[in-house]
Amino acid sequence: MTASSPSPGSPAAKSGTSGTAASGARSGAPGASAAREATLNIAVRKARRRLVPFMMLLYVLAFLDRSNIGYAQQEYMLDTGIGEATFALGAGIFFVLYAFLGAPANLMMRKIGAQKWIGSIAVAWGLVSACMAFADTPAKFLTIRLLLGVVEAGFFPGMIYLSSIFFPAKPRAYVMGLFYLGAPLALALGSPLSGALLQMHGFLGFPGWFWMFLIEGLLAAVVGCLAFFYFDDGPRSAKFLTPDERIVLAEAVEGEDSGSGVKSTLKDAFTNARVWTLAMAYFAIQVAVYGVVFYIPTQVARLLGESVGFKVSLVVAIPWVVSLIGTWWFSKNATTPDRQRIWSAGLLLAAGLSLGLSAHASPILAIAALCIVATGVIACQPLFWTMPTNLLAGAALAAGIGFINTWGAVGGFVAPNLRVWFNEIFDTHQSSVAGLWAVAAVAILGSFIIVALKNRKDVGIESDVA
Repeated sequence: MTASSPSPGSPAAKSGTSGTAASGARSGAPGASAAREATLNIAVRKARRRLVPFMMLLYVLAFLDRSNIGYAQQEYMLDTGIGEATFALGAGIFFVLYAFLGAPANLMMRKIGAQKWIGSIAVAWGLVSACMAFADTPAKFLTIRLLLGVVEAGFFPGMIYLSSIFFPAKPRAYVMGLFYLGAPLALALGSPLSGALLQMHGFLGFPGWFWMFLIEGLLAAVVGCLAFFYFDDGPRSAKFLTPDERIVLAEAVEGEDSGSGVKSTLKDAFTNARVWTLAMAYFAIQVAVYGVVFYIPTQVARLLGESVGFKVSLVVAIPWVVSLIGTWWFSKNATTPDRQRIWSAGLLLAAGLSLGLSAHASPILAIAALCIVATGVIACQPLFWTMPTNLLAGAALAAGIGFINTWGAVGGFVAPNLRVWFNEIFDTHQSSVAGLWAVAAVAILGSFIIVALKNRKDVGIESDVA
C-alpha cells in the first residue's frame, strides 16, 4: 500500500473537497497537525468500535466450529466407530488444503473487497460445519473436515489484513489483541454451550453431537449473512467515518507503508528470510495451540475421572477465561516492538513448560498449569502478528500474511498427529505424557525462534526486501 492521491471520482476525492483537518494539514495551516492528530484518534476509535466486536464474533464462531470436535470426541468416536488415529487425522486434515489457500484467499479478498469475501466464506463455513451432524462414517468425517478447512482458509488471514488497512501500527497490536480474544472466548463460552448441547442426546432420536454440530454451524451461517452489510472495504469507503476521518485514517496507514523504508514486492512475501523465520515460529505456535485445544476436554475429564459433559465443560472453560484476561493485558501493555517480541516469546515458553508439567501434576495443579498454557498460546499471537505487518506492505503484505498462516496451518495438522505418534512410540495412550511433551518441546523451540528475531531497524530490512 503506497500513498497516492485518490482519483477524481473516488470517495476520497469527493470527500476531500470539504475536508478541513485533512486539507488544512496538507496546506501547513497553524495547528493543522494537532487537528489532524485529533481527527485520526477519533477515526481509530470509531473503527475499533465498529470493526472489532464483529471481528471477534466471527472469530468466536470460526474457532468454535473448527474445535468443537474436541468436546464431542468421546461420544462421537463411540457412536461412529472412529478410532483414535482417524480422529487425530480428521482433526488435522482440516489444515491440509487450508494451509495452501491462505495466501491466494487474501489476494482474492484484496481484489473483491472485505464485504463480499468475508460474508461469503462465513456463510460457507457455517453450512459445511453444520454438515458434520451427518458425518457418521470415517469417510464422511474426513471429507467434511477437509472441506471445512477449504472454506475457512481465507477468514483468519483476511482479518489480519483487514486490521492492517484500517489501523496504523501503534494501535494495531491492541486491536489484534482484542480480535484474538475471540479464540479464548470461543472456548470459554463454547465449552459450556457445547456441553449443554451434548445433553440433548436422544432428542428426536439424534445423539448429542448431532445437535452440537448442527446448531453451532447454522449459527455461524446466520451471522455470516450479516457480514455482507457490515464491513467496508477500506477507510476511504467506510460509511461509519466522516469525510475528514476517511482521508486522515487512510493517509495515516498508507503513509506508514510508503515511509517505512519497506519497498516490498509480491515475491518478498515468499523469499525474504525473516518471513520464513516468522513462518517457522508461527508453525510452532499453532502446534502448541491445537495440541491443546483438541485434547483439553479429554485431559480434564481424565483428571476429574469423568466423561466429557456439562460438568467437565465448565472446568475446561476456566483456563480459557484466564487467557481472556491475560490476552487483553499483554496486548494492551505491549506497546513497543521489542516488548511485543520478547513477551510473545516468553508467553510461548511458559506455555510449553507448563504443558509438559501438567502431565505430572495433581488435578488442581494441572488445571493451574493449563491456565498458563491457555494464556501463553493465545496471548502470544497478537503480539507475534505485529511483526509481519511491520515488515511488508500492499500485495506483499496480503500474500505474506497468508504464507505465514499457511505454515501455522501445517502446525495445526501436525499437532494432533504428533501427539498420537509419540504416544504410540512410547506406549502412553492412557496418560498421553509423551504426546504432551512432544507438543511442549515444539512450543519451547518456537519461543527461541521468536526471541532471535530483531527489529527492522536493527537488520536493515530495506536491503533485505529491495
